[in-house]
Amino acid sequence: MIEPLFWLGLSLLLVATSLTAVLVAAIPALQELARAARSAEKLFDTLSRELPPTLDAIRITGLEITDLSDDVSQGVKSASKVVKQVDQSLDTARKQAQNLQVGTRSIVVGVKAAWRNFTRQKPTRRISDRLASNEKPPLTLREREVFRQEDRRIKPEAYRANEGYNDPANWETDFDDED
Repeated sequence: MIEPLFWLGLSLLLVATSLTAVLVAAIPALQELARAARSAEKLFDTLSRELPPTLDAIRITGLEITDLSDDVSQGVKSASKVVKQVDQSLDTARKQAQNLQVGTRSIVVGVKAAWRNFTRQKPTRRISDRLASNEKPPLTLREREVFRQEDRRIKPEAYRANEGYNDPANWETDFDDED
């Protein structure tokens, strides 16, 4: 009977020794755990103090970014309107320049024609040319027929009819005869 009591006592001794060893080993771990808990508590206090103002600042920054993006989009719209106005102004200026060019050409052509007309020698006029339209005698049927046939001639025939005419025009003598 002594043997079972011996084994029981030995078992209890080993269990007590094991528990002591575990407690000795667990004390530093528990101290570190307590230290970590205090650090976590300090972190949570800091977060509870600092996080709400930071979140408010982030929210305000988001609102400001939204306002700035609205301002930028309005600026882009106004810039596009300005670009359209400049484009329309350029088109108008181009059209005006074309009109000015056409007008200038017309003036130059008119001045050239007037200068040619002004500087050319005046041909002598026949008496029938000087008569007013109501003073001209009406054409007879035969004269009308001759005019129609002349109008029907093709151009080479009209030039062949005048081939034998080589007498140069003397404007001075014809002009002096009228005076």
